[in-house]
Amino acid sequence: MQGQPQVIEYLKELLRGELAARDQYFLHSRMYADWGFTKLYERINHEMEEETQHADALLKRILFLEGTPDMTPEAMHPGQTVPEMLRADLALEYKVREALAKGITLAEQHGDYQTREILELQLMDTEEDHAYWLEQQLGMIDRIGLQNYLQTQAS
Repeated sequence: MQGQPQVIEYLKELLRGELAARDQYFLHSRMYADWGFTKLYERINHEMEEETQHADALLKRILFLEGTPDMTPEAMHPGQTVPEMLRADLALEYKVREALAKGITLAEQHGDYQTREILELQLMDTEEDHAYWLEQQLGMIDRIGLQNYLQTQAS
């Protein structure tokens, strides 16, 4: 099915963002594992897998709309400490949330309701799962201190 060029181009941009998110989560999860923060590793590895699923859904939609995917990830901005990593991931989620909202509007304007539905599901996951969890972790660090927080993340 031939899709709207504007929608296809925007889906390509979203795909590049999801690939960057996947890569950043991949790096952060492995850093957490290396440092012995097993709980952080498990959660961020899970997020990496979900970002891969998001990228897969976008890739399939681009192909269905007869577009040519761009698999070049956007530049990522990883952190070097646990708080930096959590803040970098949260900033990424906020960026993704904004991009998905714009994509939903664009799909709606072009009558592409299937694309809108795909993006709405990803937006819900971004807001209710990813961003919310990251906000909670940063809030815990503020309330109990970094050292106490890190003790809760090792097992």
